Amino acid sequence: MENNLPYAINRGNGPTEGESVALFPWWSITKSVLAAAALRLADQGLLSLDDFYNGRPYTIRQLLQHTAGLNNYGGQAYREAVAAGDPVWPVAELLARVNAERLIFTPGRDWAYSNVGYIFVRQLIEEKAGLEIGEALRMLVFAPMDIQRTRIATTPEDMKQTFWGNPDGYDPRWVYHGLLIGPPSDAADFLRRLFSESFLSEGARSAMKTMHALGGSIAGRPWTRIGYGLGLMMGEMGEAGTAFGHSGVGHDCVSSLYCFSELPGSPVVAVFGQGTDEGITEAEAVRLAVSR
Repeated sequence: MENNLPYAINRGNGPTEGESVALFPWWSITKSVLAAAALRLADQGLLSLDDFYNGRPYTIRQLLQHTAGLNNYGGQAYREAVAAGDPVWPVAELLARVNAERLIFTPGRDWAYSNVGYIFVRQLIEEKAGLEIGEALRMLVFAPMDIQRTRIATTPEDMKQTFWGNPDGYDPRWVYHGLLIGPPSDAADFLRRLFSESFLSEGARSAMKTMHALGGSIAGRPWTRIGYGLGLMMGEMGEAGTAFGHSGVGHDCVSSLYCFSELPGSPVVAVFGQGTDEGITEAEAVRLAVSR
């Protein structure tokens, strides 16, 4: 059954097909772009993945893979503040509220998804590039890939320009690591070009795809085996086989971007939908990947 969700697909032997004009919030797909930027900085000799982050007991690699032992944000107080349209908390206040200095496990010993960790990834990129995050991602990732329409959203007006608008006046600065908005075709092109030899070194490509295994199926979602690389969700999605990319969810819409490397042409599919169920866009990505 077709869901008629906005999408883009690239099968490796021609231009990207699908929606190419309207902008959509990428949500946590942004993490894949941040990881790509960090790996570019590593390739340039400006950092090492196994450097400890600012003297703390976890490495940059662990931040990228969610194995640093850091807490997350997004609890009740956060959700209530977003829903009420409160002013965005300063970063220092957010970190204090979630007690970011207290580790929930010894770094490298376990895995826990952490938006806090990606705040530090953003700060690291800005420090090493000497640029604010939007310009840093443009220089490190989008310009080399010839991607021109995707950008960091910084105001509610930016969100108003996206496909479903911004009826609640959502402030994208609540996504502390940065929220990219762009067309589905840009997302598909990003993931297609991410592992090209001209973009990342062989070592960086290998590091990004080294998976921390997390388990098997997830109820309501197409995953039959799942893990996490550096800024990449990865594993297997049933009949589509091996998949890598990222899903994301915000306050009113979801996103999924995946490459299905075992299918003919290694299709890359980006799908966007309303609501908060990532399983809907992931399942549609699988359907699109295997149906052509």
